Amino acid sequence: MRTRMLFLVFAVLLLAVSPVFAQGGATADSGGGLKTLGYVLGMGVASGLCGIGQGRAAGSAAEAIARNPGAGAAIRTAMILGLVFIESLAIYTLVVVFLK
Repeated sequence: MRTRMLFLVFAVLLLAVSPVFAQGGATADSGGGLKTLGYVLGMGVASGLCGIGQGRAAGSAAEAIARNPGAGAAIRTAMILGLVFIESLAIYTLVVVFLK
């Protein structure tokens, strides 16, 4: 049931975006719209995965600190470093989108 609902949501989103393909552009670049759509989708996927990763990292760090409060400082430092590396994925993707 969940897979069917996810498929239907995805199909509705694709149908909602279809008028973008109907608009004519004044530029000579014929694939500009598709490239832009690809960049936007890539940014969305990167941001979504970063959010999932950061949520899991913060949740695991909170659980680890709850199990061993004495190691809280070391766990917090490792968590912040991990969150920085996770967030760098979204920043790199944003830079690529702006450069293209």
